[in-house]
Amino acid sequence: MSLEALRDGLSAVDRQIVELMAERQRIVADIGRQKQSSGTATRDYAREKDVLDRGRKQAAELGIDPQLAESVLRQLILSSLESQERDRVAAEGKGDGRTALVIGGGGKMGGWFVDFFRSQGYLTTVADAALEDAPDVYTNWTDAGVDFDVIVVAAPLAVSGRILAQLAVLKPRGLVFDIGSLKSPLIDGLNELEAAGCRVTSLHPMYGPDTRLLSGRHLIVCDVGCTEAADAARELFAATMVEQIDMGLEDHDRLIAYVLGLSHALNIAFFTALAESGEAAPKLAKMSSTTFDSQLLVSEAVAQDNPHLYYEIQHLNKFGLKPLDALSDAAYRIRELVASGDEQGFVELMQRGRDYLALRG
Repeated sequence: MSLEALRDGLSAVDRQIVELMAERQRIVADIGRQKQSSGTATRDYAREKDVLDRGRKQAAELGIDPQLAESVLRQLILSSLESQERDRVAAEGKGDGRTALVIGGGGKMGGWFVDFFRSQGYLTTVADAALEDAPDVYTNWTDAGVDFDVIVVAAPLAVSGRILAQLAVLKPRGLVFDIGSLKSPLIDGLNELEAAGCRVTSLHPMYGPDTRLLSGRHLIVCDVGCTEAADAARELFAATMVEQIDMGLEDHDRLIAYVLGLSHALNIAFFTALAESGEAAPKLAKMSSTTFDSQLLVSEAVAQDNPHLYYEIQHLNKFGLKPLDALSDAAYRIRELVASGDEQGFVELMQRGRDYLALRG
């Protein structure tokens, strides 16, 4: 057969694969509806394992790489879960004509919440100074009023604190929550809302604006004194597969100093060291390794994100300097071990890290 004929044959197979994927999605939709009607959980880990195990076995029998089969099946499973989760959120329709205001809805995470509320049937209004006035869009959030069932504050941290304090004066009737990455700059405003008798709580979505599947993701819920509000916020996500974590405001910022502050700083230090090394990026790219490439992927994502937000996460957290000091100390200790030729000390350092990381399971 000619090369052209072989390529035509390959294209025909590709079409069949896509058609089978479409058929699989149709079956998945039917399964999702059955799960909804019976109250069955969307995700079944035992079933997923069975699908992957059978796929690997069949691949080995057919003489293809089992890892390739597992990778394709895993992606199909995730796509199926995403569709089922989205359909369940829409089907349960907790909005049912209720109203929501997203202050900062023109931003990345604010936009995620706008889409989330609209998918549930909420009549959603957006307020953001970066947008132009239009139907259901306000440049100044106060022009929208506060007569909403839910108000989400998704503005920058320093601005969010002021907005929360202003809302306390206006005393909205509905549920109010922020989605700040830090709570220290917001505590006064949250406390003022609670003291004013408002239904207020505080959330921290531990996922980015590009997240489509909430399974395996975490949502932190901080009760600021109004248990009813915290329960109402949790209920908004009941149809999703997100894992909800209850946490106090003080614990939140102390832990976030490591989860976000330390990890951000490590990656900023990594790409800063590279940028100031004098080595050309194309040359380093040709000498890449698995570890280097993996670290680059994370660092590139950090470098492309909002530097003002990252600065706020570092600067506004009263617990923020301790992890930075620990990072500086760790880098210095590694340098000293290498400079002094202390192999045993270096090995022990790595072993302690291995033992610690094993605790995560």
